[in-house]
Amino acid sequence: MSSDRNLAKAPAGEKPTVPPRRELRDPRAMRALTHPVRLELLRVLELEGQLTATQAGELISEPPNTCSFHFRQLAKYGFVEEAGPVPGRARPWRLVTARMHFTHLHADTDTAMAASELESMMVDTYLARLATFYATRSALPTEWQEVTGGSQATLHLTPAELRQVDQEIMAIIDRYSERMTNLARRPADSQPVEVLLFAYLPATGR
Repeated sequence: MSSDRNLAKAPAGEKPTVPPRRELRDPRAMRALTHPVRLELLRVLELEGQLTATQAGELISEPPNTCSFHFRQLAKYGFVEEAGPVPGRARPWRLVTARMHFTHLHADTDTAMAASELESMMVDTYLARLATFYATRSALPTEWQEVTGGSQATLHLTPAELRQVDQEIMAIIDRYSERMTNLARRPADSQPVEVLLFAYLPATGR
């Protein structure tokens, strides 16, 4: 699907804005995301800018009424909003929040559990998409096969150093964030690229 009619363009002289990162602390909002259809709707909105329930349904292979219901639930917790009136009966939706941060470190047990459930589902979703990519990568043009894939490194770091590494990597990624909402910033040969970063302490066997 072409994104021309979906992505908002900033007025001349005005810098386009990227939806701000949202800190999730409400367990109800976290649980609102713990549904595969809702995560898919957020993903396609991030790619396309604005979509009606019918358009979204075509992209994720779900009925329009299902997408409409889940859009309303996402709107209830502030993740999406109506994009404004358009000709006809179409009701397009757009992201309010594209980037989110949450942690399972909460004194409240219910909040900690909701965060852990959401984290587990998102990791499963990401890894499933990664597996699909590897299964189909050979069909991509050679130039994309050469630059996609994984990198691995084991580092000896303190918690403060690991936080600094994360901030430095995200600063690089943020250079390209404006392309999410500004079509004019996207090079003609660009494609949506998902970048996954996982930092963990591997089992040592000791």
